[in-house]
Amino acid sequence: MERALEAGREWKKSSGTKEQEGVTIYLRAGTYVLPEPLVLRPEDSGLTLAGLSRERPVLSGGRGIRGWKETEREGKKLWMADIPEVREGKWFFRELWIKGQRAVRARYPNKGYLKIANLVDARPDWTKGQTRFRYAPGALKSWKTITEGEVVVMNRWADSRLPVFSVEEDQQVINFTKRSVFAMMEEDLYYLEGTFEALDEPGEWYLDRHAGILYYLPRPDDSLKGMEAFAPVLTQVLRFEGRPEEDSFIENITVRGLALSHTEWCFPEGFAQAKEKPNISPAPEAEVGGFGQAEVGVPGAVWGQGVRNSVFENCAFKDLGNYGLELARGCQSNRIVHCEFSDLGAGGMKLGETAIRSRESELTRANEVSDCQIHDGGKMFHSAIGIWVGQSQDNRFVHNLIHDFYYTGISIGWTWGYGPALASNNLVAFNHVHHIGVKSDGDGPILSDMGGIYTLGKQPGTRIVNNLWHDIAGLRYGGWGIYFDEGSSGIIAESNVVYHTTHGGFHQHYGETNVLRNNIFAFARDHQLQRTRVEPHVSFSFQTNVVFFDSGVLLGGDWSGDKYQMDWNIYFDARPGKKPEEMQFANATLEQWRARGHDVHSIIGDPLFVAPERFNFGFRSGSPAVKLGFQPIDLQKVGVRKGGQGKTQN
Repeated sequence: MERALEAGREWKKSSGTKEQEGVTIYLRAGTYVLPEPLVLRPEDSGLTLAGLSRERPVLSGGRGIRGWKETEREGKKLWMADIPEVREGKWFFRELWIKGQRAVRARYPNKGYLKIANLVDARPDWTKGQTRFRYAPGALKSWKTITEGEVVVMNRWADSRLPVFSVEEDQQVINFTKRSVFAMMEEDLYYLEGTFEALDEPGEWYLDRHAGILYYLPRPDDSLKGMEAFAPVLTQVLRFEGRPEEDSFIENITVRGLALSHTEWCFPEGFAQAKEKPNISPAPEAEVGGFGQAEVGVPGAVWGQGVRNSVFENCAFKDLGNYGLELARGCQSNRIVHCEFSDLGAGGMKLGETAIRSRESELTRANEVSDCQIHDGGKMFHSAIGIWVGQSQDNRFVHNLIHDFYYTGISIGWTWGYGPALASNNLVAFNHVHHIGVKSDGDGPILSDMGGIYTLGKQPGTRIVNNLWHDIAGLRYGGWGIYFDEGSSGIIAESNVVYHTTHGGFHQHYGETNVLRNNIFAFARDHQLQRTRVEPHVSFSFQTNVVFFDSGVLLGGDWSGDKYQMDWNIYFDARPGKKPEEMQFANATLEQWRARGHDVHSIIGDPLFVAPERFNFGFRSGSPAVKLGFQPIDLQKVGVRKGGQGKTQN
C-alpha cells in the first residue's frame, strides 16, 4: 500500500498534475496487513482508494495468529499459540477475532453481571472515584491469575476498566490499580475479564502475558486446520494528516468499497498528556479507568483532521476495538454514505472536537452522514455512542439505521449550560434508532442517563425531524427517547415517533426556546414526559403532540413554575377502566392544570391509532388528532434508502 501511494505521489510530481487532481489505487480482494497506519497528507489530495469492482479488500491493523496446537492446562482442553512478542512485553491485546467473529475475552460471569455489595471508602463527592469495593459473599476468589484480570464497573453513565491489584477474601474486598471515573454505588453492575480461571466457555480466550501464550477454548465447529485468528496491533489503519491551522487541507479524497478492521486502543502510556486530549470532566488521567462521558477520548480507527470535500462510500468499519471513524479539527463538507459500522469496541463515529475553535479553517462543519448502518457497538467501551458530534455545526445526519448500543444513539453538543457553543444548525432526519441501553438480545440496561438522541448546550437551528426512536432503556434512571440535557436550547423536534422507553419519550433537564410539535410519544414505562429544572424563562413549547400510554404516569419530574407552553395535544391512558377525568398532570387535575394556562385546547381521549399494539401509529378515520391539526407521520421514509439518493439539503 505504501509503495502504491509513493508511486502515485511521484507520478503527480513528474506529470505536473494539479494538487487537487489525483490518482486511483484499486485493491483486489484480500486482507492487507498494515505494519503501520496508512497516512495521507495534503499532497495526496484527489486520491481515490477503492476496491476493484464489487470486491471488498480489508485494511487490517491486526496480525494473524498462527501455529495453533492442542494442549491441556489445569484439566481444560484448549488450543494454544505461542506469541514471543507478548512474552517480551512488546505486544498485548484485549480483543481477538476468529473466523471473522469476535471471540470473548475470558469473562466471569459468562452472562449477566455481578453487583457491588457496598463501598469501603464512601465518597461525599460523587465525581471522585474509588480504588476498591466490597463484593457479595462468594462472588469473587483470589485466583492464581486474578491480578491479570480487569473489572469493568458500570456507574451512572460511564464505565470504568479497573486492573485488579488484589482480592482480600476474608474482607470480601477487591482492590484496583486505578480508580473509577465516578464514585461507585451499591448495586452498580460489574464483571471480571482476562483471567485463566474464567476461561470456561467455548469461544472464550485468555492471553498469558508472562508466558506469551494465547489460549482458546474452541467452539464445536472450529477446526485447527485453516484456523484464522486476528489480534489487533495498531490503533488506526488510516490517518488523514491535514494542517488546518496552516490552511493546508486534504481535499477530494474518495475511499470506496474498503473494509477497515482489527484495531484497538486502551489507555496507552502518555495518553493523559496528549496534545489534543479531550475537554471532559473529570479530566483524563492515567490513574482513572475511563472517561466521564461518551468514551470521548477513544480515537477512531480511521482518523482525520483538515479533511475537506471527501467521501467515504460503501465502506465497512468492522471488527474494531475503538470508534470507527473520527473527523476532528477542521473537517468540512465531507460525506459518509452507505457505510456500515459494526462489531465496534466503542462507537460508530466522532465528528468534531470537544474544544471550541475560533478560526474558520479549524471548524468542523457541513458534513453529511447518510444511509449508514451503525450497530453492535460498545463491545469494550460500553458508554460509547453511535454518532457523537462535538462542537460542530451545519451537519446532516439523515436516513441512518442505528441500533444495539449500551448508551446513546446520537449525541450532539459539548457545552454544559448556556456558555459558548458551536453545535448549531444540525439536521437529524429520517433516522431509525432502536435498542439503545438495552440490546436486541436482551442484554442490559447497564447504564443510566441516556437517550435515543442526547443534546447539550445552545443549538439554534438544530432540527430533529421525522425520526423513529424506540426500545430505549436506562438502568437506575434516564432511558429517554429525546433528551435535552444541560443548556439545550433553540432545538426543534418535530414529527418524531418515540415508543418503548423506560423513563419517558421526552425529557428536558434545562434549556430554553425548544419546540416539540407533531410528535407521537407512546408506551413509556415510568412516565411519559419529564422536566427537571425550574427556570425563570420559558423552557419549551409542547404543542400538537400525541401521548399514548398504558403504564406509569403522564408527567415526571418538576412541573412547577409554569415556564413552559403546552396546548393542542392529545393524551390517552389506554389502561382498561381509566377515565379521562382521572388523568393527573403532575398532581393536578385537568381543570387545575388548565387554570395554570396549560393544555386549554388539548383533548384527553383515544387518538384512534390504526394498531398501536403493533406500533402502527397511523390514524383511523375520525381521529381527533387530525382535527387538532396533527399531520400524519410517514415512517416508510425512515431508515436507509436503497441505492442512495444523493445529497440531502439542509
